[in-house]
Amino acid sequence: MSLYKSLFKQTAIYGLATVVPRLMSFLLNPLYVYYLADKSKMGEVSIIFSYLVFFNVVLSYGMETAFFRFYNSESQKTNVVSTATISLLVSTISFLVLGLLFQEQIALWSNKNVDYIFYTILILALDALVIIPFSKLRAESRPMKYAIIKIGNVAINLSLNIFFLVFLPKLATNGTILKGIYLEDFQIGYIFISNVIASLFTLIVLLPDYFQLKWRFDVVLWKKMLRYGFPILIAGIAFAINEHFDKILLEWLQVPLADIGAYSACYKIGMFMVLFRTAYTLGIEPFFFSHAKEENAAQTYAAITKYFVIFGSLMALGVIVFADVLKVILVPREEYWNAMNIVPLIVMANFFLGIYTNLSVWYKLIDKTKIGAYISIVGAIVTLVFNIVLIPKIGFVGSAIATILAYGAMMFISYQMGQKKYPIPYEKKKIATYLVLSITLSFVSFYVDILRETYVFGIAAIVFFTYFVYRNEKLLFAKILKRN
Repeated sequence: MSLYKSLFKQTAIYGLATVVPRLMSFLLNPLYVYYLADKSKMGEVSIIFSYLVFFNVVLSYGMETAFFRFYNSESQKTNVVSTATISLLVSTISFLVLGLLFQEQIALWSNKNVDYIFYTILILALDALVIIPFSKLRAESRPMKYAIIKIGNVAINLSLNIFFLVFLPKLATNGTILKGIYLEDFQIGYIFISNVIASLFTLIVLLPDYFQLKWRFDVVLWKKMLRYGFPILIAGIAFAINEHFDKILLEWLQVPLADIGAYSACYKIGMFMVLFRTAYTLGIEPFFFSHAKEENAAQTYAAITKYFVIFGSLMALGVIVFADVLKVILVPREEYWNAMNIVPLIVMANFFLGIYTNLSVWYKLIDKTKIGAYISIVGAIVTLVFNIVLIPKIGFVGSAIATILAYGAMMFISYQMGQKKYPIPYEKKKIATYLVLSITLSFVSFYVDILRETYVFGIAAIVFFTYFVYRNEKLLFAKILKRN
């Protein structure tokens, strides 16, 4: 069981690096609700951030995952570090130059303020430059430094957002010297300035990695990394479509910005499941590669997947049962609550994505990452098709339905293909039972109004599910806790 304890410890530390920044960033949601002029402003911010995520994937072009793969398999690890770093450095500088040259044309095409485009280009470039330094920290099992820098980034971003949106207008009105830097109706601009400064801080902290780098570029290795990373890039683009393209599609299909703002604000409640999934992924990806050659690797992966489903089911159930409590904190204006009915769909969609992450280990271990790209493309197609079909009929609810259908399809396809290519002895009946029970209890507690209003059923559902798992996994938990 020491293997599992090591995994849980690593996941917990990376979880700190993920959950704490996310929780801090959650404070931005009510901040924006209060201090942006209207819901349409929230919609515009969410759309630009969706583009940010999309181009973050393009600028990394699979090099992060390729780095992990070759860092663990190559004897000359310094070659892997230097080759990956130089590759991203050159591509990022090229993007920065081209982006700044054509920023006005981009602004015209996207119908966005050119200042916002300028800040977006800077954020993208700064974030791309720290991809390998962060990956190196994870590969070297230095999660504490990773966590501190990540938390510092978000703390600076949050602090600057509060300063620019809350205090700067008041200080400028009082006639202080800050009046000269205050611009009216520039709240969105200040949001992106805060992100630029936070990203710059992160780069400065990690800059010593560049000075310590052995500037050696291995062309043969680079080509191998590109070949390995290209399917990851395709999969990443597909994931970006699945996770964030909905806001862009909502705008393209002429859904009012105010509705997109409400959708984006309520979407945040579903992000609690993303916290669990993301922290788990950060801890599990290096673990999968480092234990791939163990004799009982398949059994280990099967057990880990079951653990994920158990804890993920409990978390999903808890978030959905108490969604109306969370909305008061995260979405404190009632006019945004018209989008609350998407929350269970988004929570479960992200849960499916987490399960897919577990199931997809097989194609990474056998160096068939292109299969992951194919599966992700299927998911992206499902996302696009159902968004296009459903948005004109039911608005943003169609986007939420498209998301859960896409991730469900990916989960199912990965399982079916994986059992043929890299059989893993999953406890299918138990996993399916936990999953179906969690979904049923969650949806009944939320969508049946009389049950949702009292919380009695929801709390009873959480207690029942916990007891049900304990009865089925008593021996397992006893081993983990070193109980006889």
